Amino acid sequence: MTLMSRVLRSCLLAAVVTSPLQAAAQTPAEFYKGKTITLLIGFPPGGGYDANARVLARHMGRFIPGNPTIVPSNMPGAGSITAANHVFNQAEADGTVLAIFASSAAMEAIFGNKTARFDPVKFSWVGSMAQEVAYCGVWQAPGAASTWKDVMEKETIFGGGAQAAITTQHAMVLKNVLGAKVKVIPGYPGTRDVNLAMIRGEVNGSCGLYGSSINSQWQKEVQSGQLKLVIQMGSVKGKDFGDIPSVFDFAKTDEERQILDVHFGQQVLSRPIAGPPNIPAARLAALREAFQKTLKDPEFLADANKTGLDISAVSGEEIEAALKRFASLPPAVLVKAQEAMGR
Repeated sequence: MTLMSRVLRSCLLAAVVTSPLQAAAQTPAEFYKGKTITLLIGFPPGGGYDANARVLARHMGRFIPGNPTIVPSNMPGAGSITAANHVFNQAEADGTVLAIFASSAAMEAIFGNKTARFDPVKFSWVGSMAQEVAYCGVWQAPGAASTWKDVMEKETIFGGGAQAAITTQHAMVLKNVLGAKVKVIPGYPGTRDVNLAMIRGEVNGSCGLYGSSINSQWQKEVQSGQLKLVIQMGSVKGKDFGDIPSVFDFAKTDEERQILDVHFGQQVLSRPIAGPPNIPAARLAALREAFQKTLKDPEFLADANKTGLDISAVSGEEIEAALKRFASLPPAVLVKAQEAMGR
């Protein structure tokens, strides 16, 4: 090897060794200038997660130092576990890849689901766009249930997505904890597909209806009575659609209430945004600050209102605290929570 070759090789090695250090030493503005952030969406186009992500992507770059472009990209599969797995295990942990996926998918690792190859507490949580209340709705046809009492007394068929999707999980919990006469037909790609199946008459209803999705997609049907909301599920009781009974109204024991809280208390992080573990602290802090500023921005809020989204920001720190609380529940409660989903 010639002297020139040795010098060149040494320079290349030095560049390889120092470049990550140089990148880490950059300020967030220096790092993000001219960059693109990919925002993965764990569900197919057309649903509530998709709508939230696309509105956020149109505005948040204005508040991130360096003003990167944010490009949304759908990565559906396994009730959004596919996107969560990708971000946790494969995405570059430099702050250029984020994802939105279901809180129920985040909980799968706590339940011991081996396909959920992540520790939910270790994600770089940016925040959640909403603290949602979810509803089960029944499409009105001859003989269809129109109240919760009806669902308790006669078979009602709900469409479901993957095992980790709330369309499946919520309906199964109603059946196995409250004793509702519910049958679940799983396997639909996303909530939008479940809802189309409901309209076509393949199933009677959907248990994947967030309040914001109802406001943006189902207002006329709810107001006309074509879609009857029969029960709501959330840590708070929503009043937007009248006096709909809460799932917690029917808990008969403290243990049942704990089991219901595992499934429905997580609605506090119903539209969560996360990045891979170990995003540099200054960049994560910048993303969290930008997220909070975005969700208070008049231009963003006008866009969200036009799209029919309900915005109620939850911080990344609050998401971490909630997941730690769920992970610390007694094992017996978590086992019974899994059994409530029919596992």
